[in-house]
Amino acid sequence: MGRIRRVMSKRVVIGVLVAGLVAVGAGVFWFQPWKLWVDETVREALPTATESAAARTLASGELISHEHATSGKVRILRLADGSRVLRLENLDTSNGPDLRVLVADAPVKKGTAGWRVFDDGAHVSLGKLKGNKGDQNYVLPAGLDLDRYTSVSIWCDRFDVSFGAAALSRA
Repeated sequence: MGRIRRVMSKRVVIGVLVAGLVAVGAGVFWFQPWKLWVDETVREALPTATESAAARTLASGELISHEHATSGKVRILRLADGSRVLRLENLDTSNGPDLRVLVADAPVKKGTAGWRVFDDGAHVSLGKLKGNKGDQNYVLPAGLDLDRYTSVSIWCDRFDVSFGAAALSRA
């Protein structure tokens, strides 16, 4: 009987260890903690439709911090060909596992009240954040109504939280 207990206890211990390793591996994959120490800097040039025509600012705003310290400027530009681009300038935020750039109809609120509002109402994802630092451009959909979408969020899609956001003021 003692031998059976020893064999069973070894199996239980091994099973618990395997389950623990699987749980730790899944947690590391989900949270991707190494991104906290890895910065991705992007330096895209200011877009122009032609070399002779300058972009015109339609709206702008300053990023405020939410879940993570975030700063920088957001501008919406109309190019000479009529296309529009959202430009992040001097962006500085934390890196994260699934960061996106959202334009939304949500008001920008300071503090924790503003952390989770940007996917509640109307919002459009402009795609993955190219880098957590620097200057970058995102093409806006042709039919996007700037009177309806009045804010921008650096949004963590994995955890449904805003790293930072900016209210857009018309130029």
